[in-house]
Amino acid sequence: MSEPGAVERLRGVPLMAPMDDSALKLCAELATEFEVPAGHVLAEHGQPGSGMFLITEGTVVVQLPTGPVELGPGEFFGELALLADVGRIARVRASTPVKGLAIGRKEFSELLDREPRVAVAMLPVLAQRLAEAESP
Repeated sequence: MSEPGAVERLRGVPLMAPMDDSALKLCAELATEFEVPAGHVLAEHGQPGSGMFLITEGTVVVQLPTGPVELGPGEFFGELALLADVGRIARVRASTPVKGLAIGRKEFSELLDREPRVAVAMLPVLAQRLAEAESP
C-alpha cells in the first residue's frame, strides 16, 4: 500500500497510532490492501495462518467457543497464527463489506524486527483473546 495518505490511514488504527511516521511508512509499504463482500470468510478455524488483517472499514464476526465477537475499523485479527506456528483459533466472516490491510507472515516478521513496539502494543489484546478462546 503506497498510495498518498497511507500513513494517515494507518495512524487511525489504534495498534499503529503510537508509531512514528517512519514506522507507519514501513507498515504501509509491507501491507496489501484488500476488499471483500459481506459473507466472505477471511479465516477458517484450524487452517494455517498466512497473514494478519487490520480492518479499516466494515465489520467482521469472529466465531469463538464462547460466542461471536464483532470487530470493526481499527481492530485486527489473525496475528496469533503468525506469532506462534498454530492454526487459526476462530472462523472470521465479514458481516458487512470490509476493507482493510493484510500483512503476510514474512512481512509481519520484518515489521516486528524493525518495530518491536507493534508486538508490545499487541500483547494485551492477545492475552485477552487467548483467554476468551479457551473459556468454555
